[in-house]
Amino acid sequence: MRHVISLLIENEAGALSRVSGLFSARGYNIESLTVAPTEDASMSRMTIVTTGSDEIIEQITKQLNKLVEVVKVVDISEAAHIERELMLIKLRATGKDREEIKRTADIFRARIIDVTDTSYVIELTGNQSKLDAFIGAIDTGLILETVRSGVCGIGRGDRVLKL
Repeated sequence: MRHVISLLIENEAGALSRVSGLFSARGYNIESLTVAPTEDASMSRMTIVTTGSDEIIEQITKQLNKLVEVVKVVDISEAAHIERELMLIKLRATGKDREEIKRTADIFRARIIDVTDTSYVIELTGNQSKLDAFIGAIDTGLILETVRSGVCGIGRGDRVLKL
């Protein structure tokens, strides 16, 4: 089962290495990892997407809580939450393909953020399935490069990850 785990960690050198090392040492896979400072410059928020049974996720959570830099751990996928990912995709855009790409971008509410004579760079945000669907709707021969940010997630309503 897929889980989205959010951590509040001290913003210091080596914290990311220790968290990722915990996963690799125990043979757990990280599907996606996003980290950035919060409104408090001394803290960072890390979002990790991983898969495993409830028992494995519970073990991961316990191990993460033992790390000195980790302040708080929450599996946000246990309740209502919002997930978003950013994708930048560069597409070959020549001739008749230009209009088709524009139409597809409009359908997916994407933005064309760079235009040259031969290419478009498109920005798209949404959940993983929306980004995957966009890629599926584009002729794979047109894709020059794809960059995805990884998942950012936040609990809905009163659920917060804060000290």
